[in-house]
Amino acid sequence: MPPISHDDDELAGTEQPFVQHLVELRNRILYCLIGLLVAVVALSIWPGPSAMIDIIAMPIRAHMPPDAKLIAVGVLSPFLVPLKVLLMVAVLLTLPWLVYQIWAFVAPGLYSHEKRFALPLIMIGSLLAYVGIAFVQFFVLDKMFAFIQNFAPESVAATPDVASYVSVILSLYIAFALAFQVPVVVMLLVRFEIVTIEKLRSFRGYFIVLAFVVAALVTPPDVISQLSLAIPMCLLYELGILLSGWFYRTARAPDDEQAKV
Repeated sequence: MPPISHDDDELAGTEQPFVQHLVELRNRILYCLIGLLVAVVALSIWPGPSAMIDIIAMPIRAHMPPDAKLIAVGVLSPFLVPLKVLLMVAVLLTLPWLVYQIWAFVAPGLYSHEKRFALPLIMIGSLLAYVGIAFVQFFVLDKMFAFIQNFAPESVAATPDVASYVSVILSLYIAFALAFQVPVVVMLLVRFEIVTIEKLRSFRGYFIVLAFVVAALVTPPDVISQLSLAIPMCLLYELGILLSGWFYRTARAPDDEQAKV
């Protein structure tokens, strides 16, 4: 592709001083913090930290005796665990706002064709993160705890520590939210011509092995959670291949389009 001349460069003359970039970065970080603060205050009022813990504890409580409860072993756990859950939910709630602030910071330095593919990717990535977390909450945890609780002997009372439980589900949320970004990664690899769609198809068998290895490393040592991560990763890989062709054509630079004519 021939270099874009200074006269044809739509970003020519839009360069800003370094200090102005720092000011803009500071403003965007401030907006992110304000959004998080608003979400924390709102969630503290309703439904409240205790209610949020009750909600995320539903999958394991369903497989415990009716009168059993999670226990708090640490001295500070009754205070720190609800605070941790409150911050976690606030980040998830404000995720679109946080992503928008990142987009608003980098958008002035992008060409129009780059903006054309960046915004859909941000939206798709955020949606996939929510889908991954919802998949954990409403499917994976229930099946995982049903599988684990069946191994508990009758002489053992399965009363998990709430801090340990929150740490496990938080790691699962992060793992599935990241793993569900496979289509975004695949589309970016094709867009920047690092790999071709044909190469991705030929790599399909290796990716299946890779998906199961990743699932074994980042999930608890039970077959249910490992399969629940590996199988969606394989399906999302196929989805990424299907979307890559459309995405490559949509995000093509104007000079690339003229070169194809």
